[in-house]
Amino acid sequence: MNNPDVGKLILRVALAVMMLFHGVAKLQHGVAGIGGMLEAHHLPAFFAYGVFIGELLAPLMVLLGYQMRVGAVLIVVNMLFAIGLAHGGEIFALGKHGGWAIELQAFFLFTALALVFLGPGKYGINRA
Repeated sequence: MNNPDVGKLILRVALAVMMLFHGVAKLQHGVAGIGGMLEAHHLPAFFAYGVFIGELLAPLMVLLGYQMRVGAVLIVVNMLFAIGLAHGGEIFALGKHGGWAIELQAFFLFTALALVFLGPGKYGINRA
């Protein structure tokens, strides 16, 4: 069986749903911790509100297939900031069970990047 559109849909749903959980957590608990990390890197703390774009708006775009490539790029940018700010020291580290210490963050980053190149498939609002 060869159905790349179903495969694209599965990738979109997996990425979007898992990202949305992180966005909902930020809605519930705020972004003060992210603001502190930004300030520690000499960036304005108000940039922390950008996480709502990267973890709520962008995943909804990916999920629905509405301007999906833009949403996926926003997730890529969000994950680059997350890795740089919160996980930079773990890039070359192993986790306590032997996997890559940032495998979840890398999954989000590389799945979003793959979707930028693949497009939403025929099961999205926009098909480009």
